[in-house]
Amino acid sequence: MQTFIKQIRTYLNMSQTEFAEQLNVTFATVNRWENGRTVPNKLAQSKMYDLCKEKSVPVYDMTLKKISEAVEAVSPERNRILLYHGSKAGIEGKIEPKSRKQCDFGKGFYMGTNPSQALTLICDYEKSKFYIVSIDTDKLAQIEVPADIDWAMLVAYHRGRMEKINGTDFYNKYRDMTADKDLVIGNIANDRMFFVIDNFFVGNVTDTALVNSLSALQLGKQYVAVSQKGCDAVRIEAEISLSYIERLFVKNTAEENRAKGISLANDICRNYRREGLFFDEILDKAKDGGQ
Repeated sequence: MQTFIKQIRTYLNMSQTEFAEQLNVTFATVNRWENGRTVPNKLAQSKMYDLCKEKSVPVYDMTLKKISEAVEAVSPERNRILLYHGSKAGIEGKIEPKSRKQCDFGKGFYMGTNPSQALTLICDYEKSKFYIVSIDTDKLAQIEVPADIDWAMLVAYHRGRMEKINGTDFYNKYRDMTADKDLVIGNIANDRMFFVIDNFFVGNVTDTALVNSLSALQLGKQYVAVSQKGCDAVRIEAEISLSYIERLFVKNTAEENRAKGISLANDICRNYRREGLFFDEILDKAKDGGQ
């Protein structure tokens, strides 16, 4: 964190003495922070957060730059894809497909193509860790789900939203879609998309509005190792700890992006509110033998 504090102070064009005065600490305290002898506590980091907010210090961008520099230092083999993973308490031992069953694509080890998604997932957790990982997909049974109604219905299946049509061909289609796979690739139902897809499930928006929102929100992709073979193909390339102030700025940025995404999604849903089918209508049609 010592480099990070110096970056903030340099951006503010302050001496260590001036920076200390702003935070109501001593020069010696700031000096020890920047020399790595001590780490500022939560109270000090909260004061730093307020100062950075007041002075518009781009702390979130600094965090992304730190990750970018770590990525540049990684030299994976040509056949490996670099991805990002956020863990609430850090990875210990073997990587396994053990996320919650009702995640987008079921139990698995989730990785994303965009660092901001992984950061958002862990910003509320004190012991969280951010990881740069890589995966060799060459020998994995995999499926890539396009950003369309199949994606939405696959998420619906894994979130337990289709149980009332259990046993139908329609239900079995999504049950079997990823059953024999090691790796599932598809769009991320992040904070922005979660709002839309949840509204789809409860009957507030149609499938047409949902699909158009998928396209407009430009979501990143997630790679999900859903078998142990898939997890064994994953390798941790770098582990990055996040300070309290960084997590505060990640949370703040995530909330701003979510609000913007929801506003955009609302506009799209209004434009397509009379087109397509609602979720219950799709399930009723499937129950009656339709597709």
